[in-house]
Amino acid sequence: MNAHAVAARPFWADPAVADWARRPSWLVAVTVLCVGLPSGGAGTGEGVQVTAGDVASAGLVLVAVFLAVTRRAEVPRPAPLAFGPLVLGLGVSTVCSSDIGASLPGYARCLQIFVLVPLAVVLLVRDRRDLGIVCAAVLALGLAEAAYGIWQTTTGHGATIDGRAIRAVGTFGAVDVMALSVIVGFAVLILTAFALEAPRHGPGAVLAAIGGLGVLAVALAGALSRGTWLALGAAAVLMLVVYDRWLAVRTLVCCAALLLVVVAGLGGGAQAVVARSRSIAGVVTSSPDQSVSDRYLLWGAAGRIWEDHPLTGVGVKNFPAYRDTYATIELSSGSETQDPVNGYVREPLLSPHNEYLLILSEQGVAGFAGFAALVAAILGGLWTRRRVRDPFWLIGAGVMTFLLTNFLYADLGGPTCVLIAILLGAATARALGPEPRR
Repeated sequence: MNAHAVAARPFWADPAVADWARRPSWLVAVTVLCVGLPSGGAGTGEGVQVTAGDVASAGLVLVAVFLAVTRRAEVPRPAPLAFGPLVLGLGVSTVCSSDIGASLPGYARCLQIFVLVPLAVVLLVRDRRDLGIVCAAVLALGLAEAAYGIWQTTTGHGATIDGRAIRAVGTFGAVDVMALSVIVGFAVLILTAFALEAPRHGPGAVLAAIGGLGVLAVALAGALSRGTWLALGAAAVLMLVVYDRWLAVRTLVCCAALLLVVVAGLGGGAQAVVARSRSIAGVVTSSPDQSVSDRYLLWGAAGRIWEDHPLTGVGVKNFPAYRDTYATIELSSGSETQDPVNGYVREPLLSPHNEYLLILSEQGVAGFAGFAALVAAILGGLWTRRRVRDPFWLIGAGVMTFLLTNFLYADLGGPTCVLIAILLGAATARALGPEPRR
């Protein structure tokens, strides 16, 4: 009788399957996938743009609060010391803002990205299976966006650059032209960490990893994002070097050869890839393009704002109000984007395109100290718990390297904010949370 009952039991009643289904990390995975949903609008303007990912992240935070209140999950002891200074510095700069009403939405946004969502991920990630679920969701999103981006590049349905609609932008459109490259870059880091362990699982796993990396590489080339190329290169090289130096040398040689094949296979987009690659050298020479020139001018304006408001800045979201006062006349009034969905859109320059200068100009030393304390806590935790053969440690180190490099010439904005917050939480869980159970 008992044997017949066991045989007739449905698969979802199996304890192992039930354990997988009950994991709250699936909520994190759903939130990751919501990041790729189209916003349905142009998404321009100075207000805070609410996306499907933002709505899902709000639900994520509520679930985490419920688990913490009912003592089903505990906040790690180092977390208050890591996140507390950021909350304090952000609060001080908001109270001292020149326009508190304009800063309050930015205050809430910063709390969401740097505190609430990362802490929610820390509470919902219990062991290595949970980390695997979150990373698998990011990889799935990256592959889906990459496939769509490749189609845009090869068929001319992407964003317009140099008069040709060949730039891969995925489901985000030209108004969020960097989103696809950032998501695909994170997917490359995750798949690279898994690929290093793939030989232990047979040739099939190796071929799957190589194929996935090939798809992501083609999409990155079609995205034509110089900043992502640089940040991803720094993060990937770091991961390979700490894992195995000789493997890093062999991999870099193979990637250089693969890059030539990818560029040759892009057809009409190959010239754009080569031109964008060469323009990287122009960034540090006397002939940068207009976007780079505007970035330099914005950096100068942000630096001068900070000089006049060193302690607490001018307040979150107030950089646009001070930009024209401190920028020189050479700064253009905005950037132009165009794609088949949104058409022609002129986007205002609302930030200095440098996260460090943005924090200094809007939050001053008070806000920057809190941000630096959080970064130092995560990096210190990763260093203390370093295990270079652990793919999740490698992902945490790679994500932090990517972000800290990308922040030199970019800042947070658009739908990828939620994804960055989730990956920041995953890195925090690996660095400060309980040692993940196997």
